[in-house]
Amino acid sequence: MMSVDKVVSAAEAGFKSSLDRLFELLRIPSISTDPAYAGPCDDAAAWLVKELKALGFEASVRPTPGRPMVVAHYTPQGATPKTPHALFYGHYDVQPVDPIELWHTKPFEPTLKKGADGVERIYGRGTADDKGQLMTFVEAARAWIATTGSLPVKATFLIEGEEESGSPSLIPFLKANKAELSCDVAFVCDTGMWDEKTPAITTRLRGLVHEEVEVEGPSIDLHSGMYGGPATNPIRALSKLVASLHDKNGKVTIPGFYDGVAPLSKATKKQWASLKFSEKKFLGSVGLKSAAGEKGFSVLEQIWARPTAEVNGMWGGYTGAGTKTVIASKAHAKFTFRLVGKQSPQKVLKAFQAFAKKQMMPDAKLRFSGKGSGAPASEIADGSVYIQKSAAALKAEWGRETMLIGGGGSIPIVRHFKDILGMDSVLVGFGLDDDAIHSPNEKYNLTSFQRGIKSWVRIFGALAR
Repeated sequence: MMSVDKVVSAAEAGFKSSLDRLFELLRIPSISTDPAYAGPCDDAAAWLVKELKALGFEASVRPTPGRPMVVAHYTPQGATPKTPHALFYGHYDVQPVDPIELWHTKPFEPTLKKGADGVERIYGRGTADDKGQLMTFVEAARAWIATTGSLPVKATFLIEGEEESGSPSLIPFLKANKAELSCDVAFVCDTGMWDEKTPAITTRLRGLVHEEVEVEGPSIDLHSGMYGGPATNPIRALSKLVASLHDKNGKVTIPGFYDGVAPLSKATKKQWASLKFSEKKFLGSVGLKSAAGEKGFSVLEQIWARPTAEVNGMWGGYTGAGTKTVIASKAHAKFTFRLVGKQSPQKVLKAFQAFAKKQMMPDAKLRFSGKGSGAPASEIADGSVYIQKSAAALKAEWGRETMLIGGGGSIPIVRHFKDILGMDSVLVGFGLDDDAIHSPNEKYNLTSFQRGIKSWVRIFGALAR
């Protein structure tokens, strides 16, 4: 196989053209949430198919009940059943641009600007989420094909058009096309680096369960002077439930909640400690001073490797100006539970419901929404051959050890790839925390795009070895 360095050099030599193509895609206002932009979403899908066909992919626009998918396949000459086959996932749709008055440039007129710090950044909607990211592996494929005449591995590209609107067509599409889309491994580009000089692979994502409850006491709102004392107050009953969710050390008190939660390995704890993460800065940036989670765990452990129980909203009774002396008939709350390891969403939901019933006062009638649902956590072992090869390739490009990090939130596609297509995902991206995704003045560092392309060139090569 030709030296990867030669392909990297070709990517560098062709970078101006790569940037021009990215700008073409960024100019298409492919906002999936707004029906008025259905046409531009179609245009973005068609643009990607045209580019991929020009590279030698078998590419097509696949209609869905919503915005179309782009599916493309590449099989190198001489491929055998042992040739690695990887799926690469990204999305071409973007968030709305409102509030437009806060943008310093036109959202769909990408602009390259150098800051006072000397860093060049690309501004525009979709630069980091996710057009700039997905174009890193498209342009890496281009460099391989232009230099060697072929990709070194079998590749399938799946580029979605509804990620920013909840992916309503995704699960049916994956199920309907399972045989076509199942590969050895999936690569997801919708993530970031540890910092602007340190590459990262996200190896774990927390799962999520949500539930909404209603507590009813008296059949009508009551005068608190006439009934205060003997009447069950549903807000008080609900407050008791919320207060009982955690003990004095921040541990969740629901019986069986921690089933399936494994301790971190010593190696992982050591690497996370080496990140020199500033807990003070992290909390201080949002006006907080001290961590309120489980005692005995660092902030990184709390957001990457520990489950949580949170109340996200709580209401009932009179909330207008002034005073109204009533005992409310009903009170409501919304709860979410972030999951890790092998926690079962269904078991956690049932355990919470049983726990909530036990906290109720006499005459407090508890109802659940019936819409409680969720997804388990996702995790790929640090020792995975795909993690190891990707980490080595990233180190070769950036000159620093690749950090294996966690994510506090959820990326549903990762779970769907595992549950429906039976394959693990490797999350490699080049976004930064200050990219302002979903916000005005979204940006993507020029180095993220340029070195992201070269990183994927090296990952392609690593997979082939």
